[in-house]
Amino acid sequence: MIRSLAAALCLTTGLSSAIATPLFAQDAIRSKPTALPVDSAAPAPKDMPYPGGTIKLEVDATDTVQRIFRVKETIPVAAAGPLTLMMPAWLPGNHAPRGQIEKLTGLTFTANGQTLAWKRDPLNVFAFQIDVPQGVTQVVAQFQFLSATQPNQGRVVVTPKMLNIQWESVSLYPAGYYTRQIPIQPTVTYPAGWQAATALRGTKSGNSVAYETIDYEALQDSPVFAGTHFKAVDLGSNVTLNIVADDADELQFKPEQMAKHRKLVAEAGSLFGAYHFNHYDFLLAITDEMGGIGLEHHRSSENQVEPGYFKSWDKGEALLDRNLLPHEFTHSWDGKFRRPDLLWTPDFNVPMQDNLLWVYEGQTQFWGYVLGARSGMFSKQETLDAYAQIAARLDTAVGRQWRPMEDTTHDPIISARRPKGWASWQRSEDYYNEGLMIWLEADAIIAKATRGRKGLDDFAKAFFGINPGDWGQVVYNRGDVIKTLNAIAPYDWAGFFQKYVDAPTRETPKGGFILGGYSLVYGEEPGAITKAAEGANKMVDQSFGIGAIVKNDGEVSGVIWDSAAFKAGLVTGAKILAVNGDEYSGDAWKAAIKAKTPIQIILKQDKYYRVLTLDYSGGLRYPRLDKTGEGEGSLDRLLKPRT
Repeated sequence: MIRSLAAALCLTTGLSSAIATPLFAQDAIRSKPTALPVDSAAPAPKDMPYPGGTIKLEVDATDTVQRIFRVKETIPVAAAGPLTLMMPAWLPGNHAPRGQIEKLTGLTFTANGQTLAWKRDPLNVFAFQIDVPQGVTQVVAQFQFLSATQPNQGRVVVTPKMLNIQWESVSLYPAGYYTRQIPIQPTVTYPAGWQAATALRGTKSGNSVAYETIDYEALQDSPVFAGTHFKAVDLGSNVTLNIVADDADELQFKPEQMAKHRKLVAEAGSLFGAYHFNHYDFLLAITDEMGGIGLEHHRSSENQVEPGYFKSWDKGEALLDRNLLPHEFTHSWDGKFRRPDLLWTPDFNVPMQDNLLWVYEGQTQFWGYVLGARSGMFSKQETLDAYAQIAARLDTAVGRQWRPMEDTTHDPIISARRPKGWASWQRSEDYYNEGLMIWLEADAIIAKATRGRKGLDDFAKAFFGINPGDWGQVVYNRGDVIKTLNAIAPYDWAGFFQKYVDAPTRETPKGGFILGGYSLVYGEEPGAITKAAEGANKMVDQSFGIGAIVKNDGEVSGVIWDSAAFKAGLVTGAKILAVNGDEYSGDAWKAAIKAKTPIQIILKQDKYYRVLTLDYSGGLRYPRLDKTGEGEGSLDRLLKPRT
């Protein structure tokens, strides 16, 4: 723009006149620095073996009171000169730079007993630069990782009864190499009497475990759960369910409950047709003390559920939690083995570009519910209730009018899951559940085109079931997805994705329901999943009707943009004190909505009080799926067990 303006001035007044004339009148009295060159000392990663040899990592994880990990890392070096050591920043599965660099403290580097000076790279605060003196063959780094002692400091990963080691928090790696080319041998000392589980294998000596030498990329993909109350259960096919819990009685389960977990493994094997691991370890924490997590890895997954997972199997939070393991297990194929090309990076400091998350997460969400139904983790009716709740919730995301679903794949970077005041208008990570709805429709399209002979199962085998035993990564792009779909059932798949992924839409795709033999309807009674969610979260969810989610104590936890609640003036964080002259309660709120007459509300927002009239006559609205037509539809067939 400036260059074009200068050219125009040259044509009209001559070059010397253009240079002498200030662009703005005030320029004559403004000092103007010149930009300095930007120079980062961190070398770009190369696909070649790290020449120094094997790094030795020692982690002391015994401090469960102050929750401090103490680390000693011995890094062999091949030559003198500059060395950049990095803490991982971009973490797979987080789809964002979530490394907790602020918790790394007490950092020192020594060589041959002498302290080495270090400085942080100002352009990458996860990078530390040192100069290796002549004659030095190894550098020793020592530091602490100060894990959270309160939830407001981040996720709690250590309690008096269990811990979670994520290797990116307790290690550094040399810049300049693909992390798969850096060998490392970790050893961890645990509290006395604790048992630990990880995809790594090792040798125990006293309270320490020396794990196998492995490459740094695979190390980061192999976290640890450890605890005093521990049980390991063989699920078959080299898959183990490792359970740690706050209390020993949480480890007790009924045979039929564990049979569903075993069937999950069998159903996944049948679906994909190949396993991409030599062994797999579910890491499951049953706790309300350690922070929540559901994070995929190639040969394991980190999972936290609330107490009662086995004891209250059919109730509230436990019912909702049963979707976690099917989802994370699916990721071993979708996300870890097959990965979008721009989400794969050679190390943990090259930024990820969050493309195709509607496949990575969206299709995983799709298969998570399907495998949940096929294995019995959910009943068929519970699965249909979940679909209804998901579709109805997505329809309240009116931000789809301006923000395409594809753009929500950048939300892990944009908002880092911070709370949103107007989530329905801002949109959030809708690629999870809207991705599910897109793939549900794709399955129904394939079934219709092939008269029920094929479905998305065929895509799963063709796309994810290649290279049995391979636990590396095979990357793909949108063209690869479309090519595979067309080989199964020719269709305008490019246009299909352009419609639902790339462009703003008025509502979530529902072809999977319509073609599958169901319709989304609303009634006064909640389905099993919505009822469980209301109970677990102690709330009344009328986002589908009046446009508000209100907790049982009257706090407004969500308002749908442009809904009746929005137009009346409700806002997230405010508190309803009275409804139609009566003190607020969940039952009073439901009764007022059910009456289908204007509702008088006394609202407290911060230290201010308001009296509102909420004009709404739609009554209570809860979503459900109703069967249409006779016989078995594609959605019925999709949810049927395969083994």
